[in-house]
Amino acid sequence: MNEDPRAAVSGDQRVSEPVVEFRNVTVAFDGPPVLDGISFTVGPRETRVLLGPAGVGKSVLLKTTIGLVCPESGQVLLFGENIARMRENELFPLRLRTGMVFQEGALFDSLNVRDNVAYQLIQEEVADDEIDVRVREALRFVGMETTFSLFPGNLSGGMRRRVAIARALIRQPELLLYDSPTGGLDPVTSTTIIELIVKQRDFYRTPSILVTHRLQDAFVMCTHKFESESESMVRLPEGEFDPNTTFLVVNEGRLIFDGSLHDLVHSDDPFVREFLD
Repeated sequence: MNEDPRAAVSGDQRVSEPVVEFRNVTVAFDGPPVLDGISFTVGPRETRVLLGPAGVGKSVLLKTTIGLVCPESGQVLLFGENIARMRENELFPLRLRTGMVFQEGALFDSLNVRDNVAYQLIQEEVADDEIDVRVREALRFVGMETTFSLFPGNLSGGMRRRVAIARALIRQPELLLYDSPTGGLDPVTSTTIIELIVKQRDFYRTPSILVTHRLQDAFVMCTHKFESESESMVRLPEGEFDPNTTFLVVNEGRLIFDGSLHDLVHSDDPFVREFLD
């Protein structure tokens, strides 16, 4: 992990270009489109919160972002490269620059926490001593250092999600994808997970897409910041919002909203109004 977490992001491309760009992307699986003409961008240091009811294509959109799903038409640019028709061996180096937190955590039950977090490093044959240092640092960031030698079966649902976040952070990714990281968790545990995501956003400023159906998660992301002095998440002053956290709303495969929290709560779109209510 970076010794100076608030250091500016390096790399000219990340400063000047979107990290992710969808250009009129359509995805279909032998039926009606799951995604229908989707266009949006994720800029450097920007967090996009993707909202919508179950079954509208939010997870498919994340998979399309890293080439796990190929679009029927349109372009998907990842780090400036069009991946829509790339071969698997061409996609692999780009995927290594991303971190993904899957639904339910998706840990390997047969591996302990250390090996789950270090899975990609182990595949790359990184030295064991270096792996131990990097895993402990990632676990410390999510408050889970004492679980180093435990197995997933010994962890609660919330603890498993925190380990999954540590795994996503282990290679200092240039893009983070969160697929419903609070799904199935109780409200208190959900807030703990969102606090970690806010901490990551404010310390490392990594561009992110966060999929959720929980409006509370979305609003907390936009109205709070992580305070290093107190090591906790605090609410921004009344009327202030995080300027780099913005929203996307998908319904029936179409992107029906793209904008700020202020614009979201004042939207005249009937579906957005019903969803917020």
